[in-house]
Amino acid sequence: MPMYQPDLDVGGGAQVLDLETAVKDGILGGGGGAICGGSVQKLDLKKMIEELEPIDVPSLFICPISLEPMLDPVTLCTGQTYERSNILKWFSLAHCTCPTTMQELWDDSITPNKTLQQLIYSWFSQKYLAMKKRSEDVQGRAMELLESLKKVKGQARVQALKELRQVVTAHTTARKTVMGNGGVGLICSLLGNFTMHSVGSEAIGILVNLDLDSESRLNLMQPQKISLMVDMLNEGSIETKINCTGLIGMLIKGKDSEAQNVSSLSLLVGLMKLVRNKKHQNGVSAGLELLKTICSHEPSVGSLIVSIGVVPQLVELLPNLNNECLELALYILEVLSTLPEGRLALKDCPNTITNMMKLLMGVTESCTQSALSILLGVCKLAPEECASLLVEAGLAANLLLVIQSGCSPVLKQQSVELLKLCTLNCAGTIFISKCELTRTIQ
Repeated sequence: MPMYQPDLDVGGGAQVLDLETAVKDGILGGGGGAICGGSVQKLDLKKMIEELEPIDVPSLFICPISLEPMLDPVTLCTGQTYERSNILKWFSLAHCTCPTTMQELWDDSITPNKTLQQLIYSWFSQKYLAMKKRSEDVQGRAMELLESLKKVKGQARVQALKELRQVVTAHTTARKTVMGNGGVGLICSLLGNFTMHSVGSEAIGILVNLDLDSESRLNLMQPQKISLMVDMLNEGSIETKINCTGLIGMLIKGKDSEAQNVSSLSLLVGLMKLVRNKKHQNGVSAGLELLKTICSHEPSVGSLIVSIGVVPQLVELLPNLNNECLELALYILEVLSTLPEGRLALKDCPNTITNMMKLLMGVTESCTQSALSILLGVCKLAPEECASLLVEAGLAANLLLVIQSGCSPVLKQQSVELLKLCTLNCAGTIFISKCELTRTIQ
């Protein structure tokens, strides 16, 4: 059952101060209880509360102990009201006080609050029936749009897809309707070599919001459909580009291990354009997320990623990324550093050491571990050259800080290993003087 926050404002700007005021003013659905008659009485209160999406509930309806709506409210001698099961549990723990006021109870009896229970039932019934009505309206409209898509073409098809995308994005009911009535197959059939980008953009905006089964994913992995997605990733609006990355990521994560790779040169180029576009942070995040997915699920594409210059581009972007994007970028670079060509690209990038050094103990432990792993790979590739550069940058002090911190054993082991590499490949006096460790050693 969802957790609710008490809210005294129950509609129309009215402030409910107490139960008497609520009943007198009819704010909470009192005044004869008309909505409690007929079929509404058959509704189960607990079921309604569970099925309703989280909403602001009047504080009068909230149990002070559990902070959840009351099903069976009872009142103590102090005038405070609680859910029956909660207050009985309180008493079972040998408490003889009112939980809210902490007053000693002069009478331990509890009185069922039938008036409040009826108001709670009435209020939730109204909300529940309104939700059901909206749900039915949305479901009906989704069905109408699916039927329309079977007949219309041109601009009318674009308009129908646009409205369906808006409905699907906003309502869970619409998503279930589309998936349960052949909508996925219908929308997939609109994608192909000769699909207008305006149609493709709306169709992909719908599909990315659905839970696709294996048959649908296999359908979408046809070369002509992937080609269309990649074209729109390179040429579409920022929203279309983000939707394309999301859908392609879903296909890569859900494909069988034996299925062909989805990635291509054009896809990777489009992703890097998206990642370099600093105006749209959500685009940067989406692009890096898909690159990470590709690195994780299509390792054979690593060499192609390195060949188009992804390594130096990501290294240069590191100082300007937020923490979420930074972790994604470092993950990608760490995976690429396991490839010979990836390590070489990192070594040849002039800012690799500088930017990685700034991340040691500077952001998150995950970032520190990735940065250390990358530095280790580069240093092992060219120990003499890299050791002196690392020492010049003040590596030892940072590594000692990592070793002395409460970080994971893996991090400490990496730090010790990198420190040994530097000491073995750098003259002792230079190592000590450059790292300003003379006093520490003395």
